[in-house]
Amino acid sequence: MPPTPPSNVPITCPGGRAEPSKRSLLVPELPEVETARRLLEEKLAGRQILAVDVRCRQLRWPVDSEIADRLPGSRLAAIRRRAKYLILETDRGAAISHLGMSGRWRVVPWDHPLEKHDHVDVSFEGGVVARYHDPRRFGALLWGGAAPLAHVRLAEIGPEPWGGPAVAEIAEHLWRAARGRKIPLRDFLLDGRVIAGVGNIYASEAAFGAGIRPTIAAGRISRLRYGALADSLRTVLETSIERGGTTLRDFSDPEGNAGRYGERCAVYGRAGETCDRCKGVIRRRVHQARSLFYCPGCQK
Repeated sequence: MPPTPPSNVPITCPGGRAEPSKRSLLVPELPEVETARRLLEEKLAGRQILAVDVRCRQLRWPVDSEIADRLPGSRLAAIRRRAKYLILETDRGAAISHLGMSGRWRVVPWDHPLEKHDHVDVSFEGGVVARYHDPRRFGALLWGGAAPLAHVRLAEIGPEPWGGPAVAEIAEHLWRAARGRKIPLRDFLLDGRVIAGVGNIYASEAAFGAGIRPTIAAGRISRLRYGALADSLRTVLETSIERGGTTLRDFSDPEGNAGRYGERCAVYGRAGETCDRCKGVIRRRVHQARSLFYCPGCQK
């Protein structure tokens, strides 16, 4: 087993996490987490875990002690995704990881120099380490045991809009869940209990694709229009996954690459610009401390 590399940078774990400003509330969404999952699984699946070194337990929730106790000696069978969570499945149980706002897993050689905010190392056979880096420490590393989907953080999450039920089933689910709801459509889509893994970027983009204004009450939208929305949502997510997700501030994949979907956003982040479809002007509104973007000409 390769030794744990010595730190050439002071690795500290201060008592409090860095509080996010309202402008920094950008969490990796489904495409970004799926991008990370694919790269990590490609590099690590099938390898035996040799050691786990937790340098800082104080993430969003304290790192479960079972991570270091049970993972060494196990073999990583697969890495799966549920909403915005990664599930590392081994023959001894599963670990659950959430990236928070600034978390990132990298696969590096065992002797790769440590950096500040490198909080957890999972060492694998073959001399490689999965290293968790998280400056804001709003990510998480939890023990899911033999039934990770029953974990309290995953048990109440809604259906997957991509890689799960058929589009028609998602549309029917959204329409039924919206009955009587006065909440704006954008906020309805951000509720993980309604639908899994959809954040602000893709809610805005999917609403544009379906021609629905994101400020309209979710309960006022017809079953037919929810069909268009479910189809648009899946298309947007698929396109983003193909392009490695979106990078607006902190996100990069395990190889350090930025996501490229932001280069083709139809409305998100484009307030004041010309709509490519109708040549109108894209607008921005702030609701619940989050910006939403739409085209008043294309979205009704």
